[in-house]
Amino acid sequence: MLNALREPAVLVPISVFFGLCVGSFLNVVIHRLPKMLERQWRSECAELTGAAAPPPARYDLLAPRSCCPKCGHRITALQNIPIASYIALGGRCAACRSPISPRYPVVEGLAGLLAGFIAWRYGPTAAMAGALLFAWAMIALAFIDLDTFYLPDTITLPLVWAGLLFNAAGTFTDLRSAVIGAAAGYLALWSVFWIYKLATGKEGMGYGDFKLLAAIGAWLGWKMLPLTILLSSLVGAMVGIALMVFARHGRNVPIPFGPYLAAAGLIALFWGEAINRRYLAIF
Repeated sequence: MLNALREPAVLVPISVFFGLCVGSFLNVVIHRLPKMLERQWRSECAELTGAAAPPPARYDLLAPRSCCPKCGHRITALQNIPIASYIALGGRCAACRSPISPRYPVVEGLAGLLAGFIAWRYGPTAAMAGALLFAWAMIALAFIDLDTFYLPDTITLPLVWAGLLFNAAGTFTDLRSAVIGAAAGYLALWSVFWIYKLATGKEGMGYGDFKLLAAIGAWLGWKMLPLTILLSSLVGAMVGIALMVFARHGRNVPIPFGPYLAAAGLIALFWGEAINRRYLAIF
């Protein structure tokens, strides 16, 4: 069995299937984690102010069962098969026929495709396990930030430590580069934040962006930080200009930066070394 998993023809389809299942779980994380944190903050505020509050009903990543937000219909196992159920249901709730956001199959598809690509690229190695963890975390953070303009510490901080642990064995870079990358990633955006705030009196980004770039630095090393910052800034600028031109998106309306950092981090993971070599060769 172990020998069979070394064959891409076996490993890649298994990884895609597993990735689709993880993508289904990521949809739960993206939807519920911000709500869980909000409930926690309200509970802590009530405790600090001495306000009496009834014990809240259980709400976490496992309970209650997923249901339609419109009619409350409980989603069955057959209605929760990644992508296939969405297609079979025509993108609508089985009970009330309310439309289901296409984001659900998009997240599942991204998780599955990335899992297949990572399995093909790295094979059954520690690098494959690490790359899968990194990629799935990037998906969750990107979509949470799109929804809430928030990058939860419950994902970003463990991701920093996980990157350092993987690189203790030199999985993606050496440990020295990973430690410097974590510190430099945080301080780079922290510095930009304070320079912008002192110059304009406004906050240009959130603290979660610092921690996300620190996590990318911990996984990929400090040498990938300039590329990550450049790619994320270019894509973010192009999207921002497009939104202002075509969607009449106001200049003062904030745009989440996390999705662009996440996309740039994935590009740097897969092709960063080749891009850096090509760039250095030009000069």
